[in-house]
Amino acid sequence: PNYGVFDEPRVFQPGPLPEPIVFKGVMIGLPICEDIWQPDVCRHLADFGAEILISVNGSPYEIDKDALRIESVAKRRAADTGLPLAFLNRVGGQDELVFDGASFVVNGDGSLAVQMRDWEEQEVTTNWTKTAQGWRCDRGELHELTAAPEEIWCAMVLGLRDYVDRNGFPGVVLGMSGGIDSAACAAIAVDALGADRVWCVMLPSRYTSQASLDDARECAEALGCRYSTIPIQPAVNGFEAMLAEEFAGTQVGLTEENLQSRIRGVTLMGLSNKFGPMLLTTGNKSEMSVGYATIYGDMAGGYNPLKDAYKLTVFDVCRWRNGNKPRIALGPDGPVIPENILTKPPSAELREDQKDEDSLPPYEVLDAILLGLIEHEKSVEQLVHDGFERETVAR
Repeated sequence: PNYGVFDEPRVFQPGPLPEPIVFKGVMIGLPICEDIWQPDVCRHLADFGAEILISVNGSPYEIDKDALRIESVAKRRAADTGLPLAFLNRVGGQDELVFDGASFVVNGDGSLAVQMRDWEEQEVTTNWTKTAQGWRCDRGELHELTAAPEEIWCAMVLGLRDYVDRNGFPGVVLGMSGGIDSAACAAIAVDALGADRVWCVMLPSRYTSQASLDDARECAEALGCRYSTIPIQPAVNGFEAMLAEEFAGTQVGLTEENLQSRIRGVTLMGLSNKFGPMLLTTGNKSEMSVGYATIYGDMAGGYNPLKDAYKLTVFDVCRWRNGNKPRIALGPDGPVIPENILTKPPSAELREDQKDEDSLPPYEVLDAILLGLIEHEKSVEQLVHDGFERETVAR
């Protein structure tokens, strides 16, 4: 494949169609990954005597992909060939990708014989019977797979866990704002690494409300992780004094807002450099897609758990996590994100009475537009036809 995250042609040159191998007297066909997404490889293996198909995969997670793999791919190849197919998938995070596992076996009649768990490694022994129609996998474990929003939460947890552990970081540090995104990242981090490896830092300025201070502390206490407060106002005052002569006669605006964000970034990176934990960034996909972020400020860090989650998705998964704990989570039971964080209007709190909707459309509108543009590759004209205002789409 050569699309999306796949770039095998950079390294591999396609070869001739494969033939089966013999293992303990059984002819095994070994289609690799997307070999099973088209019928030719499996049919060729069957024509050359394969009795069982075993497909080794590094199939990255996306929402509802398990149904695509089983119904649209594996069962079709079983129907094409009449052969049982064992689908073995990688599990765990690898840099920007996460693999959900969920390996399975379908028989030649399309019936699901084995379904392994998603989001965790397993060793499962399967039993096979030789019938007049060929080999058949006996019915084994059939685990129920996760669905959204649980699967989204698990993907973020497992991706962060493996990135931190495989790169040798002792833990993570992140800035807490009292808002939904940093609270979500803190909860994901605790579920991924345990509370003793997560350090939450509140960096208030003159614009930080008492409600945000209270919400951030309450969230950290619910998670059981380390919590520190480092006011940035002295640094803000110092920069404003240092730049006063050059800024004389100008209006206070975005520059001064970004200065606060960059001071927070420098402070958090200082903690990361001094003590070793990796700095998490906390921006969601909605904000990143429209540039509602500060380079060298809240974008400074080594990993972002929310990078592929739109704002409304962040709210959805947080509400789910407050009522549920996934089996792979290391965090506490019960609600971990204060209700006030879930209900108050989002705000960067970089100026008086600031709300996200001062600069952005309502997230219900923004996310719908971004889903159309990014996920469904719609044009501006198509979105206008769908009922969105042209001016809003073009912003």
